[in-house]
Amino acid sequence: MAVDLVDKDNCTRSGYFLSEPINTSVQEDASLLEEPTEDTADFYKPEDRFSSTYIIFFLLGICSLLPLNFIITAKPYWMYKLQNCSENTSPAEQETSDIQDFFESYIAVASTVPSVLCLIGNFLLVNKVSVHVRILSSLAIMLAVFMVITALVKVDTSAWTRCFFLITIVCVALSSCASTIFSSSIFGLTGCFPLQNSQALISGQAMGGTVSAVAAVVDLAAVSDVTDSALAYFLMADAFIILCIGMYLILPKLEYFRYYIRSHLGTIKPPFTLPSDYLEEGDMAAGHTSQLPPDRSPTGKVPPLWSILKKTCVLGFCVFYVYFISIIIFPAVLSNIESVDKLSGSPWTDRYFTPLTCFLLYNFADWSGRQITAWIQIPGPNSKLLPAMALLRTFFVPAFMLCNYQPRIYITSVVFAQDIYPIIFTVLLGFSNGYLNTLAMIYGPKVTPKELSEAAGVLMMVFLQLGLALGSAFSVLAVHLI
Repeated sequence: MAVDLVDKDNCTRSGYFLSEPINTSVQEDASLLEEPTEDTADFYKPEDRFSSTYIIFFLLGICSLLPLNFIITAKPYWMYKLQNCSENTSPAEQETSDIQDFFESYIAVASTVPSVLCLIGNFLLVNKVSVHVRILSSLAIMLAVFMVITALVKVDTSAWTRCFFLITIVCVALSSCASTIFSSSIFGLTGCFPLQNSQALISGQAMGGTVSAVAAVVDLAAVSDVTDSALAYFLMADAFIILCIGMYLILPKLEYFRYYIRSHLGTIKPPFTLPSDYLEEGDMAAGHTSQLPPDRSPTGKVPPLWSILKKTCVLGFCVFYVYFISIIIFPAVLSNIESVDKLSGSPWTDRYFTPLTCFLLYNFADWSGRQITAWIQIPGPNSKLLPAMALLRTFFVPAFMLCNYQPRIYITSVVFAQDIYPIIFTVLLGFSNGYLNTLAMIYGPKVTPKELSEAAGVLMMVFLQLGLALGSAFSVLAVHLI
């Protein structure tokens, strides 16, 4: 017999199939992920008409990682801007600089280390600052930073290249901090909803990478001038952030959204509060006050960290280690793997090899892995197989280092000297990253008491950012070792 992981809306069904005798551990996994119904019996349960809430969460997921994805994927533009472009430079000065060689590693460090601090602050503020304020303010900062990046595209920075680099790093740090607060807040918010909404958000995050990679390839093919290409590219990012702000403002107007916010608030026990600011005056007038907490103002209490950690520590480790391995490789190592036939004269082995095999292929595989969790959720939250599978991904680090990474100084031998090897490794890296990370992330808020689900979602994002921060530091070491 099949066990539903969510409410009676049958939106997502479990991948677990039980037969007699009942497997106790699998049954416990399923019960952890079920949506409680005892507190929602008084409400008519609306449908997600036209999948509006799902689609909006999916778009917000795209937006959550879109700034960093667009920055990373625009490698030709950064390489152009970070060289000395003045007419009086000698050929020697035109050679690739240290900034160009380690640009991806600098970006990784600048985007992850400040994010950890922001996540810790977001966890402490989860009951002090409204989730509505946190989400809208972070979106506004992301838009402002990207407008600065867009404005600098057509500015001649050849006389102040290092200053431009520092401005870029500051922009990356600010946008990453805003993106982190936005991601953790919106992910914590999805803990109020059935499982498929969390899955929509996480799938959207992967689709953000795919969208940016596709846009980069199309832009590269359509526009020959690198600055014209970058201008069109970043303007698309600006427009999408504005679109997501509009979509987010629509959310509280949806009956399905308001229903789950109301039903979630009905399970709250002081001192914990959740995003009751989404409830409108019409909800009060409609007689939905009986299940609202008497005090709708934030309590200022810090969620019980130790209680949440006891429930989520293994899942948090899985998230941490999956991203730790992924960020060591992508993009610092992977983007410098060249085709062994680069000198053949074909644009597919030269101009398009890195955009296609690195950015597009990895992000599409990542999205595919996340999307499959909508139908298959194996292993379960209590399974030892989940952390074991995360640890097995350690193999990818030496595998990619022994591909045709260029330039090479210390490790001179190329073991995997055919283009098919990095392609296969990239597919496996991206797919395993998406699948294992999504399982752990959606399990986290569901294995804790419902009143702690938002704080648990934020804490899972802390594990994620710790993996990114430590992985980015090790990516610099990996590049130096090669």
